[in-house]
Amino acid sequence: MKAGLSRVPSLIAGTALFGLVAITIASVVMRYVFAAPIFWLEEVSGLLMIWIVMIGAITAERDGQHLSIPLIMDGLPSRPRAVIGVFVSLLSLAVLLYTSYLGVILALGARTKITSILHISWTWIDLAVPVGALGLSAYMVAHIVRDIRIIAGRGESE
Repeated sequence: MKAGLSRVPSLIAGTALFGLVAITIASVVMRYVFAAPIFWLEEVSGLLMIWIVMIGAITAERDGQHLSIPLIMDGLPSRPRAVIGVFVSLLSLAVLLYTSYLGVILALGARTKITSILHISWTWIDLAVPVGALGLSAYMVAHIVRDIRIIAGRGESE
Protein backbone atom coordinates (compact mmCIF):
# COMPACT_ATOMS: atom_id res chain seq x y z
CA MET A 1 0.00 0.00 0.00
CA LYS A 2 2.84 2.40 0.86
CA ALA A 3 4.43 1.88 -2.56
CA GLY A 4 1.07 2.46 -4.24
CA LEU A 5 0.48 5.72 -2.35
CA SER A 6 3.94 6.99 -3.24
CA ARG A 7 2.96 6.79 -6.92
CA VAL A 8 -0.11 9.02 -6.50
CA PRO A 9 1.81 12.28 -7.15
CA SER A 10 3.24 10.82 -10.38
CA LEU A 11 -0.22 9.76 -11.49
CA ILE A 12 -1.69 13.20 -10.74
CA ALA A 13 1.14 15.11 -12.43
CA GLY A 14 1.17 12.75 -15.42
CA THR A 15 -2.58 13.02 -15.89
CA ALA A 16 -2.45 16.81 -15.62
CA LEU A 17 0.43 16.96 -18.11
CA PHE A 18 -1.45 14.72 -20.54
CA GLY A 19 -4.50 16.97 -20.16
CA LEU A 20 -2.41 20.09 -20.75
CA VAL A 21 -0.88 18.67 -23.93
CA ALA A 22 -4.26 17.41 -25.17
CA ILE A 23 -6.08 20.72 -24.70
CA THR A 24 -3.16 22.65 -26.20
CA ILE A 25 -3.20 20.46 -29.33
CA ALA A 26 -6.99 20.74 -29.49
CA SER A 27 -6.72 24.51 -29.17
CA VAL A 28 -4.23 24.77 -32.03
CA VAL A 29 -6.46 22.63 -34.25
CA MET A 30 -9.58 24.59 -33.30
CA ARG A 31 -7.90 27.96 -33.85
CA TYR A 32 -6.09 27.30 -37.13
CA VAL A 33 -8.26 24.65 -38.78
CA PHE A 34 -11.73 25.67 -37.67
CA ALA A 35 -11.09 29.35 -36.78
CA ALA A 36 -12.80 28.75 -33.44
CA PRO A 37 -10.34 29.21 -30.56
CA ILE A 38 -10.93 27.59 -27.18
CA PHE A 39 -11.46 30.66 -25.03
CA TRP A 40 -10.88 28.96 -21.66
CA LEU A 41 -7.53 27.40 -22.62
CA GLU A 42 -5.35 30.07 -21.00
CA GLU A 43 -6.92 29.73 -17.56
CA VAL A 44 -7.01 25.93 -17.62
CA SER A 45 -3.44 25.64 -18.89
CA GLY A 46 -2.20 28.06 -16.22
CA LEU A 47 -3.98 26.12 -13.49
CA LEU A 48 -2.61 22.80 -14.80
CA MET A 49 0.94 24.15 -15.11
CA ILE A 50 1.01 25.39 -11.52
CA TRP A 51 -0.25 22.05 -10.19
CA ILE A 52 2.11 20.08 -12.48
CA VAL A 53 5.11 22.01 -11.15
CA MET A 54 4.18 21.59 -7.48
CA ILE A 55 3.14 17.93 -7.70
CA GLY A 56 6.08 17.24 -10.02
CA ALA A 57 8.43 18.65 -7.36
CA ILE A 58 7.07 16.08 -4.90
CA THR A 59 7.68 13.31 -7.44
CA ALA A 60 11.20 14.54 -8.15
CA GLU A 61 12.01 14.63 -4.42
CA ARG A 62 10.62 11.13 -3.95
CA ASP A 63 12.82 9.83 -6.76
CA GLY A 64 15.92 11.83 -5.72
CA GLN A 65 15.91 13.76 -9.00
CA HIS A 66 16.37 17.30 -7.71
CA LEU A 67 19.47 19.12 -8.82
CA SER A 68 22.48 18.49 -6.61
CA ILE A 69 26.26 18.63 -6.71
CA PRO A 70 27.33 15.27 -5.29
CA LEU A 71 31.10 15.71 -5.77
CA ILE A 72 31.88 16.55 -2.13
CA MET A 73 29.11 14.49 -0.54
CA ASP A 74 29.99 11.31 -2.43
CA GLY A 75 33.54 11.47 -1.07
CA LEU A 76 32.41 11.51 2.57
CA PRO A 77 31.82 8.47 4.77
CA SER A 78 28.16 7.68 5.44
CA ARG A 79 27.89 9.24 8.92
CA PRO A 80 29.33 12.69 8.09
CA ARG A 81 27.24 12.65 4.91
CA ALA A 82 24.15 11.87 7.03
CA VAL A 83 24.96 14.72 9.46
CA ILE A 84 25.12 17.18 6.56
CA GLY A 85 21.94 15.59 5.17
CA VAL A 86 20.09 16.21 8.45
CA PHE A 87 21.22 19.85 8.48
CA VAL A 88 20.20 20.44 4.85
CA SER A 89 16.88 18.62 5.32
CA LEU A 90 16.07 20.60 8.48
CA LEU A 91 16.82 23.86 6.68
CA SER A 92 14.72 22.75 3.71
CA LEU A 93 11.91 21.66 6.03
CA ALA A 94 11.86 25.07 7.72
CA VAL A 95 11.63 26.85 4.35
CA LEU A 96 8.93 24.45 3.11
CA LEU A 97 6.81 24.80 6.24
CA TYR A 98 7.05 28.59 6.03
CA THR A 99 6.13 28.39 2.34
CA SER A 100 3.14 26.21 3.28
CA TYR A 101 2.05 28.77 5.86
CA LEU A 102 2.30 31.62 3.36
CA GLY A 103 0.56 29.49 0.73
CA VAL A 104 -2.39 28.88 3.03
CA ILE A 105 -2.64 32.62 3.72
CA LEU A 106 -2.50 33.26 -0.04
CA ALA A 107 -5.18 30.64 -0.78
CA LEU A 108 -7.49 31.84 1.98
CA GLY A 109 -7.07 35.43 0.85
CA ALA A 110 -8.14 34.44 -2.66
CA ARG A 111 -11.49 32.94 -1.61
CA THR A 112 -13.48 35.77 -3.11
CA LYS A 113 -11.24 36.32 -6.13
CA ILE A 114 -12.86 34.56 -9.10
CA THR A 115 -11.23 33.68 -12.43
CA SER A 116 -12.69 35.62 -15.33
CA ILE A 117 -13.52 32.74 -17.67
CA LEU A 118 -13.93 29.58 -15.58
CA HIS A 119 -15.57 31.43 -12.68
CA ILE A 120 -13.76 29.37 -10.05
CA SER A 121 -12.09 30.69 -6.93
CA TRP A 122 -8.38 31.45 -7.17
CA THR A 123 -8.10 29.39 -4.00
CA TRP A 124 -8.05 26.24 -6.15
CA ILE A 125 -5.05 27.58 -8.03
CA ASP A 126 -3.25 28.98 -5.00
CA LEU A 127 -3.67 25.75 -3.01
CA ALA A 128 -0.99 24.18 -5.21
CA VAL A 129 1.65 26.02 -3.18
CA PRO A 130 0.84 24.65 0.30
CA VAL A 131 -0.04 21.20 -1.08
CA GLY A 132 3.28 20.98 -2.90
CA ALA A 133 5.28 22.36 0.02
CA LEU A 134 3.61 19.99 2.50
CA GLY A 135 4.23 17.03 0.20
CA LEU A 136 7.89 18.01 -0.04
CA SER A 137 7.97 18.47 3.76
CA ALA A 138 6.86 14.86 4.23
CA TYR A 139 9.84 13.68 2.20
CA MET A 140 12.18 15.98 4.16
CA VAL A 141 10.98 14.35 7.40
CA ALA A 142 11.62 10.92 5.85
CA HIS A 143 15.15 12.02 4.86
CA ILE A 144 15.81 13.30 8.38
CA VAL A 145 14.66 10.01 9.95
CA ARG A 146 16.78 8.01 7.48
CA ASP A 147 19.89 10.13 8.14
CA ILE A 148 19.44 10.02 11.93
CA ARG A 149 19.31 6.22 11.73
CA ILE A 150 22.54 6.23 9.73
CA ILE A 151 24.18 8.53 12.30
CA ALA A 152 23.02 6.21 15.10
CA GLY A 153 24.44 3.23 13.21
CA ARG A 154 21.05 1.58 12.73
CA GLY A 155 20.32 2.59 9.17
CA GLU A 156 21.58 1.60 5.79
CA SER A 157 24.68 3.40 4.69
CA GLU A 158 24.78 4.11 1.00
